[in-house]
Amino acid sequence: MNRPLQQTWDLDVFFPGGSDSPEFAQYMNALEADTNRFRSELDALPSPQTAEAAAALQSFVERLQDLQKRLRQAAAFIGCLSAQNQADRGAVRLGGRLDGIQANYQSAMTRFDVLLAEMPDSVFGQWIGSGAMSELAFNLEERRTQVKDKLPLEQETLANDLAVDGYHGWSALYDTIVKQIRLPYEKDGNMVMLSAGQFFNQLIKEPDRQKRERLFRQWEEMWTAQEDFCADALNRIAGFRLQLYKHRGWDSVIREPLQINRMTGKTLQTMWEVIEKNKPVFIAYLERVAKLMGVERLAWSDLNAPLEGKDTNVSYDEAAVMIEEQFRRFSPQLADFTMRAFEERWVEAEDRPGKRPGGFCTSFPVSKQSRIFMTYSGAGNLSTLAHELGHAFHQHVMNELPPMTQRYAMNVAETASTFAELIVSDAALKQAETRERKLFLLKDKIQRAVAFFMDIHARFLFETRFYEERKSGLVGPDRLNELMIEAQKDAFCGALSEYHPHFWAAKLHFYKTGVPFYNFPYTFGFLFSSGIYSLARREGESFESRYIALLQDTGRLTVEQLASKHLGVDLEQPDFWQEAVDLSIEDVKQFLALTEEG
Repeated sequence: MNRPLQQTWDLDVFFPGGSDSPEFAQYMNALEADTNRFRSELDALPSPQTAEAAAALQSFVERLQDLQKRLRQAAAFIGCLSAQNQADRGAVRLGGRLDGIQANYQSAMTRFDVLLAEMPDSVFGQWIGSGAMSELAFNLEERRTQVKDKLPLEQETLANDLAVDGYHGWSALYDTIVKQIRLPYEKDGNMVMLSAGQFFNQLIKEPDRQKRERLFRQWEEMWTAQEDFCADALNRIAGFRLQLYKHRGWDSVIREPLQINRMTGKTLQTMWEVIEKNKPVFIAYLERVAKLMGVERLAWSDLNAPLEGKDTNVSYDEAAVMIEEQFRRFSPQLADFTMRAFEERWVEAEDRPGKRPGGFCTSFPVSKQSRIFMTYSGAGNLSTLAHELGHAFHQHVMNELPPMTQRYAMNVAETASTFAELIVSDAALKQAETRERKLFLLKDKIQRAVAFFMDIHARFLFETRFYEERKSGLVGPDRLNELMIEAQKDAFCGALSEYHPHFWAAKLHFYKTGVPFYNFPYTFGFLFSSGIYSLARREGESFESRYIALLQDTGRLTVEQLASKHLGVDLEQPDFWQEAVDLSIEDVKQFLALTEEG
């Protein structure tokens, strides 16, 4: 990295011209035509009752995987266009068109799954037992099992088709609401208008508590003005899910997210139980931070605030060098990959208006590249940058695997990202030369644990309770506020002086129709990665090959199988989870010792 890095990504390497790209228009036309053809030919296939009939499915497996890659490529490109410029109406139109193509593909996949289910057990076993299909055995068996748990083909197909403008349409409406938001903010003596994402970033990192409180009130007032629209969207999304679950005969709203994340309810329950048992340690941390800030108890808006005067500026170029150097200590392959990502402009990090809030990593499987979206504004974004690079590396090591085995669940999707984040945050902590800097970094590190153990827990509690009430009818904004505050009080054990009642409106994750219960997988991923990181610290560079092998299996094993095979642990028992939580407890103890008076 001998020259200054550009902070804008390169999308032209895929399709030059953005949303007006002629090449992308041709790509979409071909994708739509091939999807239509695939569906019609699949619909015409008879039930595969013999080995010969089953063998005919193999070409369809190859085609569906090709379509899967191309759909992901299109979705990634459109997602990047939308994120970099929320005013790009061309990207919105493209997204609407892709939704229709994807719904058609999902309907075709439902038909494919039914064909798998209709195959006699002996024929299916023979089919996946050898040759190219043996690589896909887990994934094909998974699809075959799950389709038996759903509605008949015609009804599932109808539900998929109606969801485009119904279920997913409410998610799109929420995106439109957020895109319109602009909030006034005083910067360098001038009043500027910020997007929701920009304003929120200013709020949480504002060092002056009085100003932070004013910003938080402004934030809450803005969401109060939008609460009716947001409540409509949230209620309709939940209503669609509940009706679909009812017709499928499912009695639990957590059933689908557990299935998607390839984990058992017992694993989830054990994880939360271990966290609950250890919360007093983190309450003591929150109390100590409150004392350092000179207040009796922290407010919600204080949770991510820096300790005054303890931050140091880290430029984007400096962050890139630091991340690459620390990655190399654990994995030369990860470090080399990171250098390539920076030099080939895979990262969109520029701080400018018009971008969507948050950060993400998306993959272009046809091109075997990834793109990272975020807004880099200083040292506070260092961990985010490392986190997203971890996501990109995860996809990188899976690029040569069959596409069907590359689709890992959200909970293990956080494995490589959180692992990368831990590498960088630990290194920065060890290199800290002053007590003040060490405290700042410890707080930043511990606060992520607090987010996973308490904030995410609050989201899980809120959604669980909201869905239960939604079964009886629409839930109004006032009641949603009450449910949110109750969940935050329970998750934070009443330790805060003020909560965030409109968090249900402000948080995009509640409106993501592709992933129900977009919360607990983050906590799982954080703790799963913590356990892996603990092992990596002991083994050093020799852990690299084992680590990559684990990542490559994330799309073809349940999480319980993955942990047993690569780590030798049982996730349904508390031991692994406690060891992972202990890493964060070590940080808390260090923080408390450094801030102890006398």
